[in-house]
Amino acid sequence: MTTLQFNNSLLSLQDRLRFFALSLTSNAEDASDLLQETTLKALTYRSQFVNNSNFKAWMFTIMKNTFINNYRRNQKSRNTFDGSEDALRVANKQNYDSETPEEIHRVQELEMTIERLDDDFKVPFKMHTQGFKYKEIAETLDLPIGTVKSRIFFTRKKLQQMLQD
Repeated sequence: MTTLQFNNSLLSLQDRLRFFALSLTSNAEDASDLLQETTLKALTYRSQFVNNSNFKAWMFTIMKNTFINNYRRNQKSRNTFDGSEDALRVANKQNYDSETPEEIHRVQELEMTIERLDDDFKVPFKMHTQGFKYKEIAETLDLPIGTVKSRIFFTRKKLQQMLQD
């Protein structure tokens, strides 16, 4: 496929790709970003397109994989809890000056619940909420990294059970 044929095929698919992006993201701005990123990847990796294969399928696969990778990246960047402000306040050790009494009580309850945990679970969890990486926690506590990850995971589960109400 020549460069001109490639570009024409790419331009002819823009409307269909936009609709597909909108169905994935449910947001016009995100769909436009996804379409732009997909088009850029297609142009960048044009040499990897195999002639006499399905160009439309190739483009839709690029878009789908880009969307999945972005989604996974966004999920990883979320806080260890559910992104709630209480968890962020505990992690950042912010002062309580501008908070309501209810917020102060919730944060204190969360901190007390964390303190009741066994040190085997509490210490890695607190280090993680303070921003330490799994590898740093493992080296500091002289534990395998898998053990650190599982303790943090089980600590979150325990806290969810203890704080259900």
